[in-house]
Amino acid sequence: MNVTLVRACLRDGRGGSPTAVLDDGPLTDEQRREVPARAGTSHAVFLSTGPISADAGTAEISLRFFTGEGELPGCGHGTVAALAVLADRTGTREVTLRTRAGALRGRAVRHPNGGLEAWFVPGPVTLRAPRDGEHADVLAALGLAADTPGAVTASLGRPRLLLPLPTRSALAALTPDPDRLRAACDRSALLGCYLYSAPAPDGRVAARMFAPSIGVPEDIANANSTACLAAHLAREGLPGVTADMGDALGTPATITAVVRSGPDGPEISVGGTAKITDEPVQYTPGTPHRPTH
Repeated sequence: MNVTLVRACLRDGRGGSPTAVLDDGPLTDEQRREVPARAGTSHAVFLSTGPISADAGTAEISLRFFTGEGELPGCGHGTVAALAVLADRTGTREVTLRTRAGALRGRAVRHPNGGLEAWFVPGPVTLRAPRDGEHADVLAALGLAADTPGAVTASLGRPRLLLPLPTRSALAALTPDPDRLRAACDRSALLGCYLYSAPAPDGRVAARMFAPSIGVPEDIANANSTACLAAHLAREGLPGVTADMGDALGTPATITAVVRSGPDGPEISVGGTAKITDEPVQYTPGTPHRPTH
């Protein structure tokens, strides 16, 4: 099975989160879980293509997302990667995405210089203030004081904790205990913790996402959590967020989320640029594999 490696959510043409994209087939979930490690990525996206209209540039696709720990109902940078692959293969622009979390709208644009840009609407975000002391053990695992202000629980199907820090340097200095954080997030049924610096007037932030409960100690790029942050900051008047991620891992990434008025209330679009690499990877279920990149 041929695996396409996509660097999703590049920053100025560099970095991006390496993501494995492949056509789905007769695989077991255990075999699907093997793909990220064998491809040298944190996530893998399995793609099933439905009808494609060449005239209208539209398509319907089904996506399944896996880490080494198991299946996820959604993955933002994985969605960006899948949209980029579809646009590169067929020139498709408008896409209906079928995921375990529901149906989403997506679009991709292939630029004349060969670059790919992909956006999708992740769905409604729910936000709530945590109860007093609800996540004290999570904060302790992050190395933060129990009275750190501004926490919000946000969900796009699975809850995650959004936590503001005053500066980019404070964010960069974080050294969470991954085992302790995983246990604390599991107790609170959290996907993970998304920490971000105070936004600039134009909505630019630095952010880090820790999700050890799904086998990702730190994510290079996390689009769904950036969409959650955009929904939260929209209540304070910011029309969008641009989040710089991945610097602590030496792989810069950037995600943009924009809030617009929709027929049923505020609607968030999130996305970034992507690059399909020429790094060859093949996956044969049940056989040893050494990534070539």
